[in-house]
Amino acid sequence: MDTASDKSTDKREDHNTVHSYDVDVGAQLFAETDISLTPQEASRLRAKIDWHIMPLMCVMYLITFMDKTTLGEAAVLGILEDAHLTANQYDWLGTIFYLSYLVFQYPQNLALQRFPVGKWMSINIFLWAVVLLCHAACKSFGSLLAVRFLLGMCEGAITPGFLIVTSMFYTHAEKTRRVGYWFLMNGFAVIILGFISFGLLHTNTTSFMPWQWLMIITGTITLITSMLFWFFFPDSPTTARFLTPEERVSAIRRIQANQSGVENKHFKKEQFLETIKDPKTWLMAFFAGSANIVNSLTNQRQLIVAQFGFNGIQTTLLGCVDGVVEILTIWLGVVLASQPHIGRSYAGVLMYIPAILGSILVSTLPFSNKIGLLFSYWISIFAIAPFTIFLGWVSSITSGHTKRITTNGIVLCSYAIGNAVSQFMWKAQYQPRNHVPWAVITSCNFAAGIALVVLRFMLVSENTKRERENPDNKHDAVYILDESGAERKVDKAFLDLTDKQNRDFRYVL
Repeated sequence: MDTASDKSTDKREDHNTVHSYDVDVGAQLFAETDISLTPQEASRLRAKIDWHIMPLMCVMYLITFMDKTTLGEAAVLGILEDAHLTANQYDWLGTIFYLSYLVFQYPQNLALQRFPVGKWMSINIFLWAVVLLCHAACKSFGSLLAVRFLLGMCEGAITPGFLIVTSMFYTHAEKTRRVGYWFLMNGFAVIILGFISFGLLHTNTTSFMPWQWLMIITGTITLITSMLFWFFFPDSPTTARFLTPEERVSAIRRIQANQSGVENKHFKKEQFLETIKDPKTWLMAFFAGSANIVNSLTNQRQLIVAQFGFNGIQTTLLGCVDGVVEILTIWLGVVLASQPHIGRSYAGVLMYIPAILGSILVSTLPFSNKIGLLFSYWISIFAIAPFTIFLGWVSSITSGHTKRITTNGIVLCSYAIGNAVSQFMWKAQYQPRNHVPWAVITSCNFAAGIALVVLRFMLVSENTKRERENPDNKHDAVYILDESGAERKVDKAFLDLTDKQNRDFRYVL
């Protein structure tokens, strides 16, 4: 079957000339220069990129997770009584967020391909802030359901947008830690939100409940952040204002080894179909779904700890420890994954071992041993780390921009499904021991660990097969017209080829 690259190519006797819309956005910039990059220059450029985009990404992810988990904190700040919510209705507020996330996930990914990434995320963050502020005016299940639905719609742009930007600016070897850095902000969000909630428990405003103040505070912070994001967050290396023209070219050359380019603004049907037919897409989707069953603890954790026998103030303060554990486990996970002799798959499995032990102990220890139950619960939080490792891995084993955004969409849809269905495990009939939910979490963690091992096996097999193949010269003589009309050779890495089409692509383990 002919690809879009074949259809938009002018055949010459000795080479092909491609049209600019068919190749990566970095191709023109890269083809028009012959700038070389020393290791020292590459290191300095990476440091500059880190200082300009990582703080914004970290702050933004902290705030989005803080906003997303306000529902969990609101449970001990009076929202159940004030809005007259039953346990089932409360579960639905957690589920509707992810159902909305699921419905709008792929449209959000298409928008991220079509529009400037930074600007599109900024718009969604602004709308997110407005919706969060509206939570404070809601006093019924129906109104809260509506704003939670809108919140899920807006949140659908953040994680895929961050994955795209991380792929644009960093090499495969650097992605795992960078994704880990902004993802571990979830832990800081839990800590900060815990202290805010602790302070709000001591407020005494008769006309405004503590949970409403929580929504106003977090919504205002998000609103300010959205404005900073609009003005300072880059859309891609080719347009980043903090880079000089020479540095933009160097930034693109730095990621050349990825063999996956920067981005392409045109949807390619053949890449979409390839993604659907690729077995590893659905294995990754299975992992994303099963790995996020444990994420139901986000909304349930305060109620679970309270059921161990702690009062409201103790539960709120102990919730801060959740954040510390999450930070340490994610940091440990990405450090292990960055070791070449361990890799992403085995690092994820290593993190699942204590997590499975913790979830078993929560369900089997005597209920009178509330300290033991608390520490077992904290150990179960280790299960958050493998998905963080996986997010940094996805873009390193997928190439072709349409294929990448489609893969991201499918994976994050599965993430949303796992989060949505898991909310319904926590039924009143299972309380206070919650044996059934903890058994499901244990089983899903085990299944997710197996999926990681199988995925690694598939990638090793494909890499071995490619090493044995004869060199593929099909895309070596491809040219693009520069602004002066002259032909310049385009490196294979910037032809927007998929990982299947580019036989020089090697899957990172």
